Amino acid sequence: MKRFMNEPADFVRDMLEGVALANPDTLEYVPEFNLIRRKAGPSDGRVSLIQGSGSGHEPAHAMLVGPGMLDGACPGDVFAAPPLEYVLGATRSLRTPAGVVYIVNNYTGDRMVFEMASEVVRAEGIDVRTVLVDDDVAVKDSTYTVGRRGIAGNFFVIKAMGAAAAAGAPIDEVVRIGEAVNAATRSMGMALTSCSPPAKGAPLFALGESEVELGVGIHGEPGRQRTTLSSADQTVEVLLGAILAEHDVNRGDEVAVMVNGLGATPINELYILYGSAHKQLRERGIQVRRNYVGDYCTSLDMAGVSITVVKLTDEIERLLSEPAQIPIRVF
Repeated sequence: MKRFMNEPADFVRDMLEGVALANPDTLEYVPEFNLIRRKAGPSDGRVSLIQGSGSGHEPAHAMLVGPGMLDGACPGDVFAAPPLEYVLGATRSLRTPAGVVYIVNNYTGDRMVFEMASEVVRAEGIDVRTVLVDDDVAVKDSTYTVGRRGIAGNFFVIKAMGAAAAAGAPIDEVVRIGEAVNAATRSMGMALTSCSPPAKGAPLFALGESEVELGVGIHGEPGRQRTTLSSADQTVEVLLGAILAEHDVNRGDEVAVMVNGLGATPINELYILYGSAHKQLRERGIQVRRNYVGDYCTSLDMAGVSITVVKLTDEIERLLSEPAQIPIRVF
């Protein structure tokens, strides 16, 4: 395995320090909590949004901090939930009278840490709530989860909640919006290759030359089945079929579609897949109103893709349209 890094144990800290140094006017890094936070700090009249989760999924979540998005992110090591002290430090740093909301992908370790943190900070008088993201339709009760996993759909939950918080919505309303967007969002992925965590130095699993993992998790968890690589159109047909089978999307509906690279998929391939998804949805009488193509929630150096479909309402579309700014792009 070849990587640009120093010591494997310093991989995440070196990355976060680089993010802060590249954005000195907008972000700051608090090393003791692995915290990337907005330099402007929290606003007394606005709910603060915090994500944790493990590293290795960048740009989620440390690179989704900015106006109209997250107020802070405190990732753990690669594919590991953040320690309790990280979440407590982030919460105390970003607390406001309006409250704090945790946005947590549905993995057992992440849920446990944020639940413990909630108990501690509530005893300190902080109004804290949690929104769970569980958009992955591939499997339930997997290696890492009870229930569905949270994957690239977290972007839409963060974006909508960030817009609501930026507008001064009260905490109950911010939570309601997050839960509504999560309920309107379904995803599924496929891996062409494994990924190699820096500390391990070897792939997490092996795929044959023509094999793919259908429904793979973003930590390399097993999916629905090992199968044979097919054409882009057939791949999209399988992924969309699984998503729409568990989604309340029908002819005449409008949707947002994300084609998300898992870390090592060339952008030209992602656009081939998006074109196929757009046409297949159109054939079903479903109109794509918003599209997102690129790397949003990755799995280190895994070659693969996930597709996310969000059923749009007037409220969700409005919130996704609100301005936001993060280190890697402007929305």
